[in-house]
Amino acid sequence: MFKRILVATDGSTLSRKAVSKAIELAAATGAELVALYVVPRYPIAYFDGRISISSQDIARIEKQWGDKGQAVVDAVIESAQSEGIKGKAVTSTSDLVAESIIKGAKKHKCDLVVMASHGRKGIKRILLGSETQHVLTHCSVPVLVLR
Repeated sequence: MFKRILVATDGSTLSRKAVSKAIELAAATGAELVALYVVPRYPIAYFDGRISISSQDIARIEKQWGDKGQAVVDAVIESAQSEGIKGKAVTSTSDLVAESIIKGAKKHKCDLVVMASHGRKGIKRILLGSETQHVLTHCSVPVLVLR
C-alpha cells in the first residue's frame, strides 16, 4: 500500500499523535518512515534600522533550534526502529513550513504525508494561518491529518 511515509513533527503533544499513527501505518503496510522537523529562522525586525542581536547570537540560537529538531526526529526514528520500521530523520530550515513539508515528501519520494492540525476556526485560523491547509491543497500525495 504505502512504501514511504513522511511524518511532520514539531515535538508537541498533538504532533506526537501524528507520529504514533504514522508508525502504526508504517508497521501495518511495511513502509519506511521519514520524520521531518522544520526549523524556523530567527525573526529579525528592521524597524529602526538597527539589529539588537549579533549575527553570532542568531547563529547560536538557530543551531540550538536545529539541535532540538534533530533530537525530536531522532527520537521518532528510534521509536519506529523499535517497532522494526526503517526510517530516516530529517530537518529542514525554513520559515515556510508547509512548503518544506511538500518539498520533503517529494525529495524523499513519500507516498503519504501524516501531520497534525490544531483545528483552529474563525479568526484564529485567519490570523495564524494554516500550514495543514496549505499542505492539503498543494501536496501531490495523500495527506492524513490528525487532531
